Amino acid sequence: MPEDFDRRIRELPAVLGGPKAVGPVDEALFRWPIVTEEDEQAVLEVLRAGTMSQTDVTVRFESEYAAFQQTRYALAHCNGTMALLAAMFAVGLGRGDELISPSLTYWATALPCFLLGATPVFADVDPVTLCVDARDVESRITPRTRAIVVTHYCGHPCDMDAILAVARRHGLKVIEDVSHAHGALYKGRRVGALGDVSAASLMAAKSFPVGEGGMLCTDSREIYERAVAFAHYERTGDTLTLPRLKATAGLPLGGVKGRINQTCSAMGRVQLKHYLPRIGEIQAGMNRFWDLLEGVPGLSAHRPPMHSGLTMGGWYNPLGHYRPEELHGLPVARFIEAVNVEGGRVGRGCNLLQHLHPVLNDADVFHDGKPTRIAFAGRDVRQGPGSLPVTESIPDRVFGIPWFKHDWAEPIAQFAAAYAKVALHAKELAEHFREKSSR
Repeated sequence: MPEDFDRRIRELPAVLGGPKAVGPVDEALFRWPIVTEEDEQAVLEVLRAGTMSQTDVTVRFESEYAAFQQTRYALAHCNGTMALLAAMFAVGLGRGDELISPSLTYWATALPCFLLGATPVFADVDPVTLCVDARDVESRITPRTRAIVVTHYCGHPCDMDAILAVARRHGLKVIEDVSHAHGALYKGRRVGALGDVSAASLMAAKSFPVGEGGMLCTDSREIYERAVAFAHYERTGDTLTLPRLKATAGLPLGGVKGRINQTCSAMGRVQLKHYLPRIGEIQAGMNRFWDLLEGVPGLSAHRPPMHSGLTMGGWYNPLGHYRPEELHGLPVARFIEAVNVEGGRVGRGCNLLQHLHPVLNDADVFHDGKPTRIAFAGRDVRQGPGSLPVTESIPDRVFGIPWFKHDWAEPIAQFAAAYAKVALHAKELAEHFREKSSR
């Protein structure tokens, strides 16, 4: 522990007039993606060759990514949403089917199923991992359920043993959304190689960035060919071997184009070469931050236990757990406000809750004369307030933390001190904000 860390956290919080915990910071600590001359040269080669819309570079990228992901096949897409839509089609999701999904996730985890005539049914999450709870998933299975989609939320691997056991009992397919967890390990295996198929966003803000893109991965030849047939019409002639799919060659079954721009594939190949050491650096920095906060009341890390065989990959959108009952009832919004006055760079962190959003309850997307979710389901599957109690509690019990890209001890200690200082002075801060709001 830095020798002045204890002194810093005992000082008066900045919002009460004390000194800020965080001083000037080298912005390279947060800069992402890391783009070098090697990336630039790879992209320029594609531009100068005029092959942005071809597939030669992409095919090499897919082969290298499949090896990294530890799957037989990888298929690049224009974005992660398209990769997820293709995965849904590839496992057979269609009209009238139900897809069980977490509500606490980015909308593309579930919402594309509308385009296939299917509807999402949301399951609650585990309060520690923030990933979908297998027990609640099982309670929501009906004869219409076709697949389960899981998100390894904010880098934390889902309990895949439990999810796969549920899927096997009920004959369901499992889709992994790896958009938050590229490179994370689940008991020594890469997340994204555990279910029937996985999809990941590779957009510029993700921990594996290529500019804009998505990747579908699977060990199943049938799922792979169905994904090609869905949105990669120019590759069907060379790829399709299954008799029922070969006849569709030349036109996409989905009526959409999923092809990635090869400038992104070129950047992806370079990023992949450096990805594991880079996320190793991120892992060290993020763990340093949380190790400094170990034992601080009201705060705990959103990360797996040590020696569990689980890792957080690139720690995309990192969060912390917040327990206001240990902090004199200080609301998380006020905690965030006070940390930001310290220079802490903290946000609320979690996604919109889909099950409470009008698009999933009221919107008639395809002019059916009723909300799309009801029209496709054949029954009212809408889930109002109180239907997912753990999920609905999360916005008040998590907070964002800085996403360190380097393991730099001194600035990381300053940021950790900002959080610790506010938590340790929660009583004074709660009184301060109560007085402020009563004026």
